[in-house]
Amino acid sequence: MTFDWKYLLSLLSDVDFWLATWTVIKLSVLTWVISIGLGFLVALAQQSPRKILSLPARFYIWLFRSIPLLVLLIFVYNLPQAAPALSVVLGNPFWAGLIALVICETAYVAEIHRGGLLSINKGQREAAQALGLRFVGIQWRIVIPQALRVALPALTNEYISIVKLSSLVSVISLTEILMVGQRLYSQNFLVMETMVAVAFYYVVIVTVFDFILKRAEKMLDVTQRKVDRQPDAAILALATRPRAVAARQIAVGQGPALQASRLHKAYNNVEVLGAVNLQVEPGEVVSVIGPSGSGKTTLIRLLNGLEQIDNGEIQINGQPFIHLSRQGTQKPRIVEHVEHRLRIGMVFQSFNLFPHLSVLNNLLLAPRYHRLGAEDALKHDAYALLHKVGMLEHAWKYPHQLSGGQQQRIAIARALMMRPQIMLFDEPTSALDPEKVSEVLQVIETLALEGTTMVIVTHEMNFAFKVSDRIVFMEKGRVICDDAPAALRNGSNPRMEAFLKDVMLA
Repeated sequence: MTFDWKYLLSLLSDVDFWLATWTVIKLSVLTWVISIGLGFLVALAQQSPRKILSLPARFYIWLFRSIPLLVLLIFVYNLPQAAPALSVVLGNPFWAGLIALVICETAYVAEIHRGGLLSINKGQREAAQALGLRFVGIQWRIVIPQALRVALPALTNEYISIVKLSSLVSVISLTEILMVGQRLYSQNFLVMETMVAVAFYYVVIVTVFDFILKRAEKMLDVTQRKVDRQPDAAILALATRPRAVAARQIAVGQGPALQASRLHKAYNNVEVLGAVNLQVEPGEVVSVIGPSGSGKTTLIRLLNGLEQIDNGEIQINGQPFIHLSRQGTQKPRIVEHVEHRLRIGMVFQSFNLFPHLSVLNNLLLAPRYHRLGAEDALKHDAYALLHKVGMLEHAWKYPHQLSGGQQQRIAIARALMMRPQIMLFDEPTSALDPEKVSEVLQVIETLALEGTTMVIVTHEMNFAFKVSDRIVFMEKGRVICDDAPAALRNGSNPRMEAFLKDVMLA
């Protein structure tokens, strides 16, 4: 039997095939889009520390990755036999097929999303949390854009799988590409020619959408973007104009800017912080020093609510920020007054800039989220702060295009955009090359001269003694001494004196 090329070419313009192709496109695109949304929710639930969320999510993934799609299609399509009311929807093969595909694909897509979520550094969520973003805001603005970029190649591959799996929907009488082919070769017995045409239509769909999704992947890849924009005269004028508000106003007589009492924290029953008290007055600069493992970073993370206290309380301007609520014999419950979080700015040792956003948008993200002002006013603040830290010319670059010192200066400007009353620095120079340390310390010193209230965890002893009003020395989770730099230099504490000698010699 010879191959009928003329018949094959006629099938490439067959109306029924093109209508079936459109059906496959609708079915596959809807399945893919819906599964991406539902799969992300299932992946989040699976990652949740709450078993009431994680266990059902894991069960769902296990179950529907185990059931063959063909079985699921037949089951869903025949479900109205047990529940007649469902026949309104499931009686239509398209909707029955869509529902079955979505149920099946959501389980697979959830695992793809889980891989994307695991790739997002914990610091990204902590940086967003420190800026006052809530759970939904963190997911929508920080996690999803980054996780989607990581997962997109796998999601593209999953879309191709969905297109091919759509051929199984013919089992419930949906007129898709394979069913049209089956009808034709059952009439003329030209199986090879018809199957080549069927393959052609599937290849067209896959090729077109693979091209579109690869383009989308390239657009989302910020590492391929070239930025050569420079601030013009108007932006320079805006940046040098004084900001209207430098910080949130502190009412006189409200007490210390920050007060921590009896803070305690343990990990796996190992105490890392025990009964620590700390009081910081408005405009005061306090440096926290001590050997590695002394609890410095734990202290500063507790002050910002990034770690949960086991005991004690924290107040901002004399008002409760974080404390424990005890009711009878029940386990104490942590109470956080989140409105005070915006009063605290946080700068991390690893910068934690958002890599999918430009420098300018890193600064604007949180103020836009909290609606702290009109867009023009916020941009004015952003340009002014970038000018202040010497980074205005880099406003349109992305974090990966900057050095460590530049990224840390951007991180300081981002924290200042929230107009905080208190700035917390967690070893801001520890991740920098020695030659980049001075440019960051200079920015912090400028803030100190301007009267910014700061708590600085640092290993830079000379800097700490130069800018601080008080120095807190910690060891083994305890405050060993808390005094002015001049008093500590006089050798009033032997342990402090020994530590300084070791550090200076090193």
